[in-house]
Amino acid sequence: MTAQRKDKKKVIGEVFDDARIQSFLQFQPPEGVDADYHVLEKAYRGMTAESFATFIKFFLEAGRDINATNPQGRTMLAEMKTHRLAEEYIEAMERNGAR
Repeated sequence: MTAQRKDKKKVIGEVFDDARIQSFLQFQPPEGVDADYHVLEKAYRGMTAESFATFIKFFLEAGRDINATNPQGRTMLAEMKTHRLAEEYIEAMERNGAR
């Protein structure tokens, strides 16, 4: 019998000041992955909805593409829409031109 993997616990109360939020813009993508899609995904998976909304502001100010696609041709918004608890993230994306 194999042991079941314990799910990662979500970190509550972690501080995301503007500098920390902006640091997500520096993540380098793996080969074959669009850099804009990659940082959107990292921010989505690593931030609260409030911090993510702030990240989107910095992302767009940096001239990044909110509609970048993954290697399968899907946008981050399309991926988010498959997650049942992503409503606030989806709203932040749509308010800022994601389609």
